[in-house]
Amino acid sequence: MSPISEPAQGSSDIVSRAAVIATAAMFGLTYSLSAPLIAMDMARQGAGETMIGVNAAMHAVGVLITALFLPRLVAHLGPRRLILVSLVASACVLVAFGLVQNIWLWFPLRLLLGMAAEALFVVSETWINALSTENTRARAMAAYTAALALGLALGPLILSLVGAGGLLPFMIGAVISLCAAGLVLAPAVRAPPFEKPSSGNSLRFLGIAPVAIGAITLNAAVESAGLSFLALYAIGLGWQAEDAARLMFVMMFGAIVLQLPIGWLGDMVDRGKLIVGCAVLASLGAALWPWVLHSELATYALLFVWGGVFVGIYTLTLTVVGSRFSGGDLVGIYALMGLTWGAGALVGPLLAGFSMQAGTHGLAVFAAVACGLFAVTAIFRRDG
Repeated sequence: MSPISEPAQGSSDIVSRAAVIATAAMFGLTYSLSAPLIAMDMARQGAGETMIGVNAAMHAVGVLITALFLPRLVAHLGPRRLILVSLVASACVLVAFGLVQNIWLWFPLRLLLGMAAEALFVVSETWINALSTENTRARAMAAYTAALALGLALGPLILSLVGAGGLLPFMIGAVISLCAAGLVLAPAVRAPPFEKPSSGNSLRFLGIAPVAIGAITLNAAVESAGLSFLALYAIGLGWQAEDAARLMFVMMFGAIVLQLPIGWLGDMVDRGKLIVGCAVLASLGAALWPWVLHSELATYALLFVWGGVFVGIYTLTLTVVGSRFSGGDLVGIYALMGLTWGAGALVGPLLAGFSMQAGTHGLAVFAAVACGLFAVTAIFRRDG
């Protein structure tokens, strides 16, 4: 198999950045479209929160599987070809979700979607770092994260507009995925050269950058739990299904809008302290959910701000990692981040499901405690 030719180094970076943004958006879209839709479909068929959480965890299992051999995949296929394969695979799996009605077949389909998403996640992060400079790295990461949040917001928005049932929402996601593949295939797109991971066990980065690894785990755990259960949580408090699905869009819209000022701050002030501040605000905001969710206007306002500061933890973490590591070390820590993201996304829905079975406001308690514990850890253990 001959590799797809890469354009010359003098090609415009604008198109390359657009390709990375489209890839990040598609990672978010495939995840946010499938998670609440499948959860609501399973609930309508009588599945309990624990079973829904196990199904959501299959996405994380797919992430874990792919993370184990992703460096070799990139070396063999190249970043551009791997992204194209992942986008096409995502489109096919989304269509299959709409066509297959057997609830047990959704488990392997969810695993395949997680495998494709992990490739999009890691390769696009490496790509945007290669296009960034140190002076503007936080803003570049903010633009990338905003695109990721846009994809996460589009899924619930699609559900609120076309309904949470049938083939149509899955087909829309598949078409968007194929459009993103067309952009990546454009000749003007310049993909970065792949660098093999540095020698040594990637687990050594747990000791070198524990706060960064913890931030990725937190992001995956709370985000995956929210995508799977926020709509169900709101429905349990009296919200209509379509209105409940729209809550995720409001939260992700806040993540999109607020990443740019957070990125600007990340290039101006101490990034470690800013991460702690975002975590504290996220913990306090989640603790307010049980009282605020009874008011539509207050809910929209709180979730808008909460989405921005919570995703800001992720944006600033990517910035710190991109500043501290380069070359093979950057590939190595991204491989570990992929594994820990998968672990967080695996554990998050399970813990949230158990917490919701224990009490009506279990999701709020889970998010508040998780963000609070991370904030305390980040205060006493700084990545240096």
